[in-house]
Amino acid sequence: MDANDSAPRIVVGVDGSPSSYAALRWAIRHATLTGGVVDAVGAWEPPSHYGWSAPVVDTSFDENLAQQRFADELDEVLGPDRPVEVRERLVLGDPSDVLLKAARGAEVLVVGSHGHSSFTRALLGSVSTRCAQHATCPVVIVRPQ
Repeated sequence: MDANDSAPRIVVGVDGSPSSYAALRWAIRHATLTGGVVDAVGAWEPPSHYGWSAPVVDTSFDENLAQQRFADELDEVLGPDRPVEVRERLVLGDPSDVLLKAARGAEVLVVGSHGHSSFTRALLGSVSTRCAQHATCPVVIVRPQ
Protein backbone atom coordinates (compact mmCIF):
# COMPACT_ATOMS: atom_id res chain seq x y z
CA MET A 1 0.00 0.00 0.00
CA ASP A 2 1.36 3.41 -1.01
CA ALA A 3 1.85 5.94 1.79
CA ASN A 4 -0.24 8.43 -0.22
CA ASP A 5 -3.26 6.10 -0.35
CA SER A 6 -4.45 7.59 2.93
CA ALA A 7 -3.41 11.18 2.12
CA PRO A 8 -6.17 13.71 1.49
CA ARG A 9 -7.02 13.77 -2.21
CA ILE A 10 -7.56 17.13 -3.88
CA VAL A 11 -9.13 16.95 -7.34
CA VAL A 12 -8.64 19.93 -9.65
CA GLY A 13 -10.08 20.52 -13.10
CA VAL A 14 -7.59 21.79 -15.68
CA ASP A 15 -8.83 22.98 -19.07
CA GLY A 16 -6.15 25.37 -20.28
CA SER A 17 -7.88 28.53 -19.04
CA PRO A 18 -6.30 31.08 -16.70
CA SER A 19 -8.91 30.26 -14.06
CA SER A 20 -8.05 26.55 -14.20
CA TYR A 21 -4.36 27.39 -13.77
CA ALA A 22 -5.26 29.48 -10.71
CA ALA A 23 -7.31 26.53 -9.42
CA LEU A 24 -4.33 24.21 -9.96
CA ARG A 25 -2.03 26.52 -7.99
CA TRP A 26 -4.64 26.74 -5.20
CA ALA A 27 -4.93 22.94 -5.09
CA ILE A 28 -1.14 22.61 -4.82
CA ARG A 29 -1.02 25.08 -1.90
CA HIS A 30 -3.88 23.26 -0.16
CA ALA A 31 -2.24 19.87 -0.64
CA THR A 32 1.02 21.26 0.73
CA LEU A 33 -0.77 22.43 3.89
CA THR A 34 -2.76 19.23 4.39
CA GLY A 35 -0.21 16.63 3.28
CA GLY A 36 -2.45 15.74 0.37
CA VAL A 37 -2.03 14.62 -3.21
CA VAL A 38 -3.44 16.39 -6.23
CA ASP A 39 -5.36 14.70 -9.02
CA ALA A 40 -5.14 17.13 -11.97
CA VAL A 41 -8.00 16.14 -14.26
CA GLY A 42 -8.63 17.27 -17.81
CA ALA A 43 -11.56 16.20 -19.97
CA TRP A 44 -11.99 16.10 -23.70
CA GLU A 45 -14.95 15.39 -25.94
CA PRO A 46 -14.84 14.33 -29.57
CA PRO A 47 -16.28 16.90 -32.01
CA SER A 48 -19.36 14.70 -32.56
CA HIS A 49 -20.69 15.94 -29.22
CA TYR A 50 -21.26 19.39 -30.69
CA GLY A 51 -23.76 20.59 -33.24
CA TRP A 52 -26.76 19.14 -34.99
CA SER A 53 -25.11 17.20 -37.79
CA ALA A 54 -24.30 13.53 -38.00
CA PRO A 55 -21.41 12.34 -35.84
CA VAL A 56 -18.07 13.63 -37.01
CA VAL A 57 -14.92 11.60 -36.68
CA ASP A 58 -11.81 13.71 -36.08
CA THR A 59 -9.10 11.62 -37.66
CA SER A 60 -6.49 14.20 -36.69
CA PHE A 61 -7.05 13.76 -32.94
CA ASP A 62 -4.14 11.98 -31.34
CA GLU A 63 -4.81 10.92 -27.75
CA ASN A 64 -1.09 10.44 -27.02
CA LEU A 65 -0.35 13.94 -28.29
CA ALA A 66 -3.20 15.34 -26.20
CA GLN A 67 -1.83 13.56 -23.12
CA GLN A 68 1.63 15.03 -23.79
CA ARG A 69 0.21 18.53 -24.25
CA PHE A 70 -1.73 18.16 -20.99
CA ALA A 71 1.46 17.10 -19.16
CA ASP A 72 3.43 19.97 -20.76
CA GLU A 73 0.71 22.41 -19.71
CA LEU A 74 0.92 21.21 -16.10
CA ASP A 75 4.72 21.47 -16.17
CA GLU A 76 4.49 25.03 -17.48
CA VAL A 77 2.12 26.07 -14.69
CA LEU A 78 3.79 24.15 -11.84
CA GLY A 79 7.43 24.11 -12.87
CA PRO A 80 9.76 21.15 -12.35
CA ASP A 81 9.80 21.22 -8.53
CA ARG A 82 6.43 20.11 -7.29
CA PRO A 83 6.04 20.22 -3.51
CA VAL A 84 3.38 17.47 -3.57
CA GLU A 85 2.49 14.46 -5.68
CA VAL A 86 0.46 15.44 -8.74
CA ARG A 87 -1.31 12.68 -10.65
CA GLU A 88 -2.30 13.65 -14.19
CA ARG A 89 -5.49 12.32 -15.79
CA LEU A 90 -6.89 13.24 -19.18
CA VAL A 91 -10.28 11.61 -19.61
CA LEU A 92 -12.78 11.28 -22.47
CA GLY A 93 -16.15 12.70 -21.46
CA ASP A 94 -18.22 15.69 -20.49
CA PRO A 95 -16.08 17.88 -18.18
CA SER A 96 -18.76 18.13 -15.49
CA ASP A 97 -19.35 14.37 -15.44
CA VAL A 98 -15.62 13.61 -15.46
CA LEU A 99 -14.92 15.96 -12.54
CA LEU A 100 -17.90 14.82 -10.48
CA LYS A 101 -16.84 11.19 -10.89
CA ALA A 102 -13.18 11.97 -10.11
CA ALA A 103 -14.20 13.87 -6.96
CA ARG A 104 -16.00 10.93 -5.35
CA GLY A 105 -14.20 10.30 -2.06
CA ALA A 106 -12.00 13.39 -2.43
CA GLU A 107 -11.41 15.92 0.32
CA VAL A 108 -12.20 18.79 -2.05
CA LEU A 109 -12.86 19.54 -5.72
CA VAL A 110 -11.22 22.69 -7.07
CA VAL A 111 -12.40 24.30 -10.30
CA GLY A 112 -11.87 27.61 -12.03
CA SER A 113 -14.59 30.15 -12.67
CA HIS A 114 -14.85 31.42 -16.21
CA GLY A 115 -15.76 35.03 -16.93
CA HIS A 116 -14.81 37.29 -19.80
CA SER A 117 -16.81 40.50 -19.54
CA SER A 118 -17.66 42.64 -16.53
CA PHE A 119 -21.14 41.11 -16.51
CA THR A 120 -20.14 37.47 -16.94
CA ARG A 121 -17.34 37.79 -14.37
CA ALA A 122 -20.09 37.85 -11.76
CA LEU A 123 -21.40 34.52 -13.01
CA LEU A 124 -20.00 31.03 -12.67
CA GLY A 125 -19.23 28.87 -15.67
CA SER A 126 -21.53 25.94 -16.43
CA VAL A 127 -18.99 23.33 -15.29
CA SER A 128 -18.25 25.08 -11.98
CA THR A 129 -21.96 25.61 -11.35
CA ARG A 130 -22.80 21.96 -11.98
CA CYS A 131 -19.89 20.80 -9.80
CA ALA A 132 -20.98 23.11 -6.97
CA GLN A 133 -24.52 21.75 -7.17
CA HIS A 134 -23.75 18.04 -7.46
CA ALA A 135 -20.35 17.20 -5.97
CA THR A 136 -20.23 14.81 -3.02
CA CYS A 137 -17.39 16.81 -1.44
CA PRO A 138 -16.75 20.52 -0.79
CA VAL A 139 -16.08 22.57 -3.94
CA VAL A 140 -13.70 25.54 -4.17
CA ILE A 141 -14.21 27.84 -7.15
CA VAL A 142 -11.15 29.94 -7.97
CA ARG A 143 -11.11 33.07 -10.10
CA PRO A 144 -8.04 33.89 -12.21
CA GLN A 145 -5.53 36.31 -10.69
